[in-house]
Amino acid sequence: MSDKPVLQPGPNHPITITPTAGRVVVTAGGKVVADSRNALTLQESTYPPVQYVPLADVDQNLLERTATESYCPFKGDASYWSIPAGGDQAVDAVWEYSKPHEAVAEIAGHVAFWTGRVDSIEVQQ
Repeated sequence: MSDKPVLQPGPNHPITITPTAGRVVVTAGGKVVADSRNALTLQESTYPPVQYVPLADVDQNLLERTATESYCPFKGDASYWSIPAGGDQAVDAVWEYSKPHEAVAEIAGHVAFWTGRVDSIEVQQ
């Protein structure tokens, strides 16, 4: 068993996950990295909403796995990829919770992109 805390979303730290209305297109280094009509919008507390794109809708040939890892007590362990075509700004630009905590299990098989480390994350209606 892990020593890491596991916190549940609740009134003081709500997390909602809903299907994204429309199409999500992510570009980096002038290339389309992700294009999906099956993305999920994760809204966590007062943070800006984050688009989680199915890994199947990402051009994985443009990604390079890194050794970076992080932990969120609400979501779990995250691993990262860089996008070499995006240059230095795109280091660790993509993250995934491959085995998220049960409260956010829907994001398994999805990745998210750091705003500012990619050219754009567009939600098109």
